[in-house]
Amino acid sequence: MGIDDTLSELRQQIRKKLPVGVTISDVEFEGPELVIYTKEPKRLADNGEAVRSIAKEVRKRIVIRPDESVLDTQDDAIRKIGQLAPVDSGITNYYFDSDTGKVTIEAEKPGLVIGQHGTMLREITKQIGWTPKVVRTPPIESSTIKNVRRLLRESLGERKQILYELGRKIHRTTTSTDKWIRVTALGGCREVGRSCFLLSTPETRVLIDCGIN
Repeated sequence: MGIDDTLSELRQQIRKKLPVGVTISDVEFEGPELVIYTKEPKRLADNGEAVRSIAKEVRKRIVIRPDESVLDTQDDAIRKIGQLAPVDSGITNYYFDSDTGKVTIEAEKPGLVIGQHGTMLREITKQIGWTPKVVRTPPIESSTIKNVRRLLRESLGERKQILYELGRKIHRTTTSTDKWIRVTALGGCREVGRSCFLLSTPETRVLIDCGIN
């Protein structure tokens, strides 16, 4: 079975588990996760049991993302977040990424924006459609932190493509009938250098725990 056939089968399984009135616009692998795009993210946000049921059925890590067509405009999203978050949370900036439907919120007190057990984040998601991620505003102006966060934002498209390709490799159908695994120590284990191991199977080679001297 090819990866597209696998995704088609997963879509059918997911549709059977969705609450009434909830539809999916796309399903795709991103790294180890299965991303479900829907035009009714608010209904799914209110129904945590449905998401758990889907994850159990398909035996995958599930991420729910809103379809781009249902996202609030950035101005409306900023206004609603400002109304929902406590004034003393000290929100200093917002960064939107329409490809993933995520909004990064910089705040001096991120815990107040997250809320107890994430209640505020869920409410924000319900109100604006975007998936919020909260980071702390640097206590001291730092060009290093600013540049790192800018680079992460600018490389989102590239990172998403890497995750897309990796996800399809992870979840592809096994083609080899051989069943063996080999671990080669390239460092550590009384070898020269920091810990570094090559994990080999008939189909893959993965370098893990790669240290630097």
